[in-house]
Amino acid sequence: MAYGKRETEGVATLADIEALPEGVVGEVIEGTLYVHAQPRAGHMDSIGALITALRDPFQKGRGGPGGWWIQVEPGIRLEGSPEFIPDLAGWRKDRVARLPTGSWLVAPDWACEILSPSTRAYDLHIKQPFYARIGIKHLWFIDVDARTLTVSELRDGHWLVLGTYGEDDVIRAAPFDDIELQLGELWPLVETPDTE
Repeated sequence: MAYGKRETEGVATLADIEALPEGVVGEVIEGTLYVHAQPRAGHMDSIGALITALRDPFQKGRGGPGGWWIQVEPGIRLEGSPEFIPDLAGWRKDRVARLPTGSWLVAPDWACEILSPSTRAYDLHIKQPFYARIGIKHLWFIDVDARTLTVSELRDGHWLVLGTYGEDDVIRAAPFDDIELQLGELWPLVETPDTE
């Protein structure tokens, strides 16, 4: 199932997301409900690898500067947006001192999306411009199939690509350039289709 718009009566709400059948994920972006299938194992493995690499140094301050909240699939509710969910997001603690008890009510400083065949177009054509409009400063795209990480920064309302890196690269990437990331550790070992 690729992403798609789901028709609702009027502006989509959180109730529309909650009414989705099992195995279908939904987000409301600027009043429109978008749906897609639940992520697959490779997608989830990349999320796990990146959260492991970032949380200790940036959230807990172990081997890094601390000063961040790093969250997996956080529900974010901004004015006019019932809920959207990046694969990963981070907030600087100098902007948000404590974890919220419910949804995040402040746009993150960094977001990361894992591109997959079912969500690639949605992430690039719907979420990327939306993230610029709400002022997220840093955006990463991990392409599991191409085994690349694209790092972008918001400048004057537009995304500037700072670099695209492959699985053999060891990088320092904004906003987490205090540590080196070995990109080969982000890619899951997945089965390949039988070509015979």
